[in-house]
Amino acid sequence: MSAPAQDAAPPLPAGQKAAPKLKQPYPFWLGGVAATIAASITHPLDLTKVRLQASGDKRMIESLRKTVRTAGARGLFDGISGTWMRQMSYSLCRFWAYDESKKLIGAGPNAPAWKLAAAGSMAGGIAGLVGNPGEIVMVRLQGDFAKPPEKRFNYKNCFDALFRMVREEGFSSLGRGLTPNVFRAILMNASQLASYDFFKAELLKTQYFEDNIYCHFTASFAAGTVATTVCSPADVLKSRIMNASGPGSNSTMQVIRNSLKNEGPMFMFKGWLPAWTRLQPTTILIFLTFEQLKNVVDWTRGTTKA
Repeated sequence: MSAPAQDAAPPLPAGQKAAPKLKQPYPFWLGGVAATIAASITHPLDLTKVRLQASGDKRMIESLRKTVRTAGARGLFDGISGTWMRQMSYSLCRFWAYDESKKLIGAGPNAPAWKLAAAGSMAGGIAGLVGNPGEIVMVRLQGDFAKPPEKRFNYKNCFDALFRMVREEGFSSLGRGLTPNVFRAILMNASQLASYDFFKAELLKTQYFEDNIYCHFTASFAAGTVATTVCSPADVLKSRIMNASGPGSNSTMQVIRNSLKNEGPMFMFKGWLPAWTRLQPTTILIFLTFEQLKNVVDWTRGTTKA
């Protein structure tokens, strides 16, 4: 008689089902990669938004034409290395921190909106702090060629910008605009990440949507509109402070007073259209790419079809 198999699991009692196997967490860097891919595609729109907010450019199309006229088509990708640095610091951190925050406060798949917003706010505060240097580098690289030649920073790339900032302006320069940037990051993650999860969960409760690309597109479209409106005031302040130089130019209250005096309260929504035009496809691309990357990870683990 052959010996019984050593690894055979004992039979379950009648009527009892095996406990579902816990799904492995996704790699922490997945969100950063998705955001980097999306931001690379939409970089010309982000470049235009920053130049509208921080320079004398008045209209989106006019600004795009000016860039092509003065720097050629390649000028639409000025400062792309700063965008990559920003996404692989800020965005990588925010996706990771959002997942960890949801676990911490017990925000499951059908969690109420306030729990998702709380998790997003926590993630935004952490990511805004970690990603501030990359944010400054991105804004300066994008806004440089919109300035008169004598006022340009003339950084070669994101690493040159980082090293020169520390050498020429001191280590404290990496904290320039930290307050509005962290505030904006809190607003962005509470509105974008949280609203995407909320809209996705609500859509899946209807009979018209399944967990597929159509659901992801609709949820991300709604999330992009919400995030643009909520974040516009802090986004304008962040761009103006980070793109400034000189003593006293990093004072948030001073920038607010000067902007209110010269432009009125609507300065807070200056560049809303290019911001929406940029953030909307970026939001859609981020979440569609993120969901597809998760599918690829599941496929490599043998848990689902690609």
